Amino acid sequence: MNATVAELSGQRILVTGATSQVALPVIERLSQNNEVHGLARFTGEGSREKVEALGASTLAVDLASGEFDGIPQNFDYVLHFAVVKSGDFEYDLRANAEGVGLLMAHCRAARAFLHCSTAGVYHDEGSEALKETDPLGDNHRVMMPTYSISKIAAESVVRTSARLFDLPTIIARFSVPYGNNGGWPWYHLMMMKAGVSIPVHSDGPSFYNLIHEDDYIRMIPALLGAASTPATTLNWGGSEPTSIEEWCAYLGQLTGLDAKLAPTQKTLKGIQLDPAQMHERVGKTEVAWRDGIRRMVEARNPELLKP
Repeated sequence: MNATVAELSGQRILVTGATSQVALPVIERLSQNNEVHGLARFTGEGSREKVEALGASTLAVDLASGEFDGIPQNFDYVLHFAVVKSGDFEYDLRANAEGVGLLMAHCRAARAFLHCSTAGVYHDEGSEALKETDPLGDNHRVMMPTYSISKIAAESVVRTSARLFDLPTIIARFSVPYGNNGGWPWYHLMMMKAGVSIPVHSDGPSFYNLIHEDDYIRMIPALLGAASTPATTLNWGGSEPTSIEEWCAYLGQLTGLDAKLAPTQKTLKGIQLDPAQMHERVGKTEVAWRDGIRRMVEARNPELLKP
């Protein structure tokens, strides 16, 4: 399926988590041809102005409160990227699980709802590429104790809400996003620049499915087209897996910086996704990870590139 952002034109779109690294490029691209509203708490100085500068209207809402007074309901599409990782189970479950249910109730008239979940919902035992039907587990506890559990809870609320409100829904289990707006490989580059050790799991290599912002933005119309009732669940990541060890080595080739890898049990294991269902329903990604990482460095830190 060949989908382009141009297929979303003249639509009224709500994007939650508007200030995040993932959502900002989405808002920038979709605002060119659509009426986009960015929803977030906007607690950071200048965060609201940053989103508005991209061409979107802004809505200051804490999803945990469930207070949507004055928030429009007549959106064509909802792209739900918001996530809370405070470490407080009560608050994070309220914001991530209860919050998405309340949001779906408020926006029940939408044509489709995209819930951005995470590959971090899978049980991390073994090294096989994970299918949508594989066991779930508390994957991220070693680093973010509330994350996997609240994301699994959110998926259940999303499935229930899709059925209750007859709202076509897609649950997309996102791998590692990156691009000119940053991402995990960029943080590793900054650690390399500072001479800081990069933790990698001692059972590595740690494989993930890096997905460039150009690809995940391009795939949004097709994901919305795959929304259904009951909800559809798809893995969402790069078609070509790679590992932290590989992309740090490549960053070293580009910059001459040394990646000081520090094997440990106290970090995330790799989470490699099986993209077969994504390929069938949405298509393959197009940005090769080496090309995407090189472009990321050129855009953010060209001074670090070797002559």
